[in-house]
Amino acid sequence: MAPPILRERGFTYIGVLIMVAVIGVAASATLLLGSVMQRRAAEEELLMIGDEFRDAFVSYANATPPGRPRTPPSLQELLKDPRFPTIRRHLRRIYVDPISGKEQWGTVPALPGPGIMGVYSLADGKPIKIGNFDPRFQDFEGKTSYSEWKFMPPPEAIVPTPGLPR
Repeated sequence: MAPPILRERGFTYIGVLIMVAVIGVAASATLLLGSVMQRRAAEEELLMIGDEFRDAFVSYANATPPGRPRTPPSLQELLKDPRFPTIRRHLRRIYVDPISGKEQWGTVPALPGPGIMGVYSLADGKPIKIGNFDPRFQDFEGKTSYSEWKFMPPPEAIVPTPGLPR
């Protein structure tokens, strides 16, 4: 029969293995939770940036002189509006898409006519948030991809041009 000290060595080894396994599972769960929280924060930032774009499209349309198109031909026109002799900015900068990490955005063509009337994220993936949106984003309810989140000005926000139909 082995002395009592030798029999207890195996017990300590198994205890250490169990402790390492528990620490591994806890670390894995923490990383997963962290990535979900990071993606949720990126979605909130996307909504905030999209609202900035939406406001810029409204500002551009409402500043348009009569007889000119009310939609910008590109996002660059929102940064520095060439229709005026003085510098007029509707957007401070072209933001980086927080989901894809790129400065590239999808654009919604204006109907009818030239220009663009909205932007959307080019990121792949399914959003975490699919419900319980702020009233400004109620159209996003139930959408299954970021590209379906189209940031366009609501028609009621654009002041009609005097003498012209909307």
